[in-house]
Amino acid sequence: MDSFCCFSSAVGGRSSCNSGKGKSSQSPVKYGFSLVKGKANHPMEDYHVAKFVHFKGQELGLFAIYDGHLGDSVPSYLQKYLFSNILKEDDFWNDPFMSISKAYESTDQAILSHSPDLGRGGSTAVTAILINNQKLWVANVGDSRAVLSREGVAVQMTTDHEPNTERGSIENRGGFVSNMPGDVARVNGQLAVSRAFGDKNLKTHLRSDPDIQYADVNQDTELLILASDGLWKVMANQEAVDIAKRIKDPQKAAKQLATEALNRDSKDDISCVVVRFKG
Repeated sequence: MDSFCCFSSAVGGRSSCNSGKGKSSQSPVKYGFSLVKGKANHPMEDYHVAKFVHFKGQELGLFAIYDGHLGDSVPSYLQKYLFSNILKEDDFWNDPFMSISKAYESTDQAILSHSPDLGRGGSTAVTAILINNQKLWVANVGDSRAVLSREGVAVQMTTDHEPNTERGSIENRGGFVSNMPGDVARVNGQLAVSRAFGDKNLKTHLRSDPDIQYADVNQDTELLILASDGLWKVMANQEAVDIAKRIKDPQKAAKQLATEALNRDSKDDISCVVVRFKG
């Protein structure tokens, strides 16, 4: 059974607990999550999704991390709507790749059209859809990351969308990338990612199309880690896999990853979902 305590708060409100776990009803897959507020003096801006649902006779595991900036309204919106928009696409079962791509785009358009209510902030997204514990579709916008463990080896499933690596695209759209001493690269001196949901003021210079990857889940596939950059800024992919692999309970594994990131002096919000494919 899923633990629903984290969906019990008011609609659109902050999750009422920052850690939890659940499991599939038809396979050995278990998941756990942990969210820790960073040291910055603004409210928590990370949101997550971790649940199993039955949809059209299939079981889907839905997992996501949304790392907001300039407020929490856009990640909160994504928590509520992005997966349902993907599953609403008519062709989801035949063409998950195109359905995910279209839903990311239409969700971004909806956020921009709601900008008077949602404000001028934005959010990264990393989403994973597990179909019947056999097929895994991972998509991302921004620098929240998904890492798979196959026979103990970390495999990065996402692309970090950073301003320096996508400088050409930003400049072609009339923007610029600043590299100030002591700071990370930023789009127009403001945003440290080159793709995001929302960010109406920067949108002409930003992309919101996701990178999408597919993986078969087989006997070599041990676990999947989704996390915000609060973890990845201070931890290599293989280090995260090594820590999570040692801990059978995925909730404890997610907590341990967050604790380790704090011990390494990560200042950012830290959010982590661990999905363990085998018992």
